[in-house]
Amino acid sequence: MNAFRAGLSLQAALLRRSPGDLHILATVPLYTLILLAMTDAPHRPGLAPDAIIAPTLMALWSTALFTAGDLIDRDRYNGTLEPTVAAPAALAQVVAGRICAVTATGLLAFAEAWAVGRCFGVHLTVRHPLPLVLGILATSLTTACTAAVIAALLVLTRGGRPYQNSLSFPLYLLSGILVPIGELPHWLHPVSRLVYLSWSADLLRSAFRAGPPRDLPVQLLALGLLAAAGLACAGVLLRRVLARVRVLGTLGHA
Repeated sequence: MNAFRAGLSLQAALLRRSPGDLHILATVPLYTLILLAMTDAPHRPGLAPDAIIAPTLMALWSTALFTAGDLIDRDRYNGTLEPTVAAPAALAQVVAGRICAVTATGLLAFAEAWAVGRCFGVHLTVRHPLPLVLGILATSLTTACTAAVIAALLVLTRGGRPYQNSLSFPLYLLSGILVPIGELPHWLHPVSRLVYLSWSADLLRSAFRAGPPRDLPVQLLALGLLAAAGLACAGVLLRRVLARVRVLGTLGHA
């Protein structure tokens, strides 16, 4: 955990110097307006929470995804990647901590989407505060651990931007953020449940529903398992990738 906290503190300090890394937040009001316009239908009431939750999850994943690629490129450019790799701390934990710092700051997207909804007459009632708080915390952690896997893979590449772009909107569709999972082909449903965003969306939505959140333990367990799997996968990948780039001598090549 020391490595995780060190990465968290480092990225928090970097964010204070370069707040432009959170440029994704500028798109949240626009996405919220678009989704609110799509859900404003009298024959489909109760969709307003989805229009608030979707931009939040989109911003969290986009911020973590682009941070995962940029921090490797920046460390290479600044010449700090080699000392970080040479340190005794586990690199996967350092990377996850750094991404988690950005993800935590990205939670401002929820406040943005909520404020936009209020400005346009959408008044949401949090019926179950516990699922909302637990969902936000679990989603932030799982986002960081999942993005750490992407960072591990991008160590091998000299430019990860094309890969980053291909992992945004396809995941939004697959996870049921933009389109309900029930509307997707049946053979995609098991695949959708492997995407942590589908569990996050269901968990956060349950906080606004009148009925009791009966699936809360299952949703939290799924997010916890996916977070642990992501961190473990990132650790294994980083060890193998670093062994490869050391042999090839391409660790610090930008």
